[in-house]
Amino acid sequence: GILVDDAIVVVENMVRHWHLEPKADRAAAAVRAVAEVGNPTVIATLTIIAALLPMKFVGGLMGPYMSPIPVNASFAMMFSFFIAVVIAPWLLIGLSRGEKIEEKARQPEPEGGVSGMLVRLYWRAAPPILKNRRRAGVFLLLTGVAMLAALSLFYTENVTAKLLPFGNESEIQVIANLPRGASLEETERVLLAAARRLIGFPEVTSIQAYAGTSAPFDFNGLVRQYYLRDRPYQGDLEVDLLPRAERRRQSHQIALAIRKRLKGLSVPPHTSIQVVEVPPGPPVLAPLLAEIYGPDAHTRRQVARKVERVFKGVPYIVDVDNSFGVRAKTFRFAVDDPAREFYGVKEQTIYDTIEELLHGTSVGYSHRGQGIYPIEIAIGLPKRDLRLGERLLSTPVPARHGTVELGDVVKIVRGKTSYPIFRRDGHFAEMVMANMAGELGAPIYGMLAVDKKLATLDWGKLGRPTIRYHGQPTNESKPTLLWQGEWEVTYVTFRDLGIAFAVALVGIYLLIVGEFKSFRLPLVIMTPIPLTLIGIIPGHWLFNAPFTATSMIGFIALAGIIVRNSILLVDFIRREQQEGAPLRLCLVRAGATRLRPILLTAASGMIGAAFILSSPIFQGLAISLLFGLASSTALTLLVIPAIYVLLRDDGRPLAPRERGPRGSLAALSGVGGNEEARAVSAREGVSPEP
Repeated sequence: GILVDDAIVVVENMVRHWHLEPKADRAAAAVRAVAEVGNPTVIATLTIIAALLPMKFVGGLMGPYMSPIPVNASFAMMFSFFIAVVIAPWLLIGLSRGEKIEEKARQPEPEGGVSGMLVRLYWRAAPPILKNRRRAGVFLLLTGVAMLAALSLFYTENVTAKLLPFGNESEIQVIANLPRGASLEETERVLLAAARRLIGFPEVTSIQAYAGTSAPFDFNGLVRQYYLRDRPYQGDLEVDLLPRAERRRQSHQIALAIRKRLKGLSVPPHTSIQVVEVPPGPPVLAPLLAEIYGPDAHTRRQVARKVERVFKGVPYIVDVDNSFGVRAKTFRFAVDDPAREFYGVKEQTIYDTIEELLHGTSVGYSHRGQGIYPIEIAIGLPKRDLRLGERLLSTPVPARHGTVELGDVVKIVRGKTSYPIFRRDGHFAEMVMANMAGELGAPIYGMLAVDKKLATLDWGKLGRPTIRYHGQPTNESKPTLLWQGEWEVTYVTFRDLGIAFAVALVGIYLLIVGEFKSFRLPLVIMTPIPLTLIGIIPGHWLFNAPFTATSMIGFIALAGIIVRNSILLVDFIRREQQEGAPLRLCLVRAGATRLRPILLTAASGMIGAAFILSSPIFQGLAISLLFGLASSTALTLLVIPAIYVLLRDDGRPLAPRERGPRGSLAALSGVGGNEEARAVSAREGVSPEP
């Protein structure tokens, strides 16, 4: 859609010139037409490149996702410009040979079709707004109020902000974390019970259970370290879905239904069940992740437990878990040295006996059969006997005089395992993890809700933790909560996009300064950039879509596209002013003249965006282009003339009786039409323009 803009502007101006000079040489008229819009088109093309190119320097995990967009689009824009000013005119001249062209008035007269109707509408809408400074000021004030009203949708949370919308994938994982020490059989029972509840889903094609071993992992599993899930108390369910085209619900909606179906599942105490979706963008350890830093492990765990309780108190925060869990019970064999010496048992003999009991012993390999690898022959107890009891403790152990039982030379020490230790970049940390569900799916809303509750919590001797949103703490003598997970990627991405947008605005400003040799006029030309929000934000509300990173890309791209229209409009206004016509007439003439190419360029971009409107990832980009182009295009044709009237009013009226193009007075009172204007005015009894 963007690539055809240059060609639309050039071709439309050529056709306009041919109608103004039907008897002139077409090639010569084409050259004049291209020259007329040449400089503005060059600057307009460069403004789009200036808007897109800074996105190449977005850092973090989203950088590789975004870098192809500015590179490809910038090179394509440069190539399309040369096509528009060289190939398109040559093709148009060749294709129009033998076609008769009728002469038309210098000013656009209402014709048939959509363009004629819109020109008539513009001639009726613009003059009342541009009648005087007061009306122009009121119109600009109302436009500003409309923009503030659109921005308020963020405050009221009717439009939410999120890094990327939920995708529509073909698989969902259910992660089961039982308490440490749980057996493999217990984990398998939980997985099978969960799988039975999911069988009734029409979108589910198969369910695979992995107990005590990791499921086949992808990039998401690599980042979340699922390949390390090989403990007996860890299990996965991989739920495969129908292809996207064969189901109505998206995978996120199915995941919400799965989470609801698994609620109330009978599981051992302290078991965590998580429904994990494949992320649409860069994966993180958990969408909502709080890292707890502090002076010692005990303090960190106490703070983390309080934070975990707050997590569970927010209704749209689900699948809450922590990194340390609960300590498992242990039974440890301790050698009874006095008894060992009394019976004459060597210490190594006791260790060897325990090793053979619990882990078995290899006695050789079988090389029979067609297998490539030999089969190990091992002797060991069956699993059902691997439990602490009389049978295990009565195992004979060689002694100085015969044998003694294992229980005679060892003691059973009961205890608990130690907590796992986690470090991030060399700093000790405990983690509280969760997912988001419901309308507020972005982690930032969960963060704000948790922060609000933490501020009212009684922390006692622990002291209220310091909350950080970026960067590890430099002082760990006091508890600190650092928000990580999807928020970190969101922060880096939107920060870099904001910087890229600021750089783009500076680049666009300098380009316009170089073209128009003015420091104030570029500010007028760039005024429509924020007006795109009047369409973008309500568009997201209408589609119930979050404002995402792709929405921001659309907003940045619109900065260049809208400035293109403003440049062409201002260039025509300046040309009309050089001929000595009244300011209001110049403004309406320029708007009516540029109406068709501006609408065509906007329509081409909107049509291109419409084809990605159904994409779950790029819907935000489509909404920004569709609604941003619609609102800003309509406002550009009125806002820039209103600013001209407000700042540079010459006090001269538009024309006698301020009539539109059908009355001919507005068209004739310009340069070259004064004689005829006087004649018409004399016939109608109206005093002509001085």
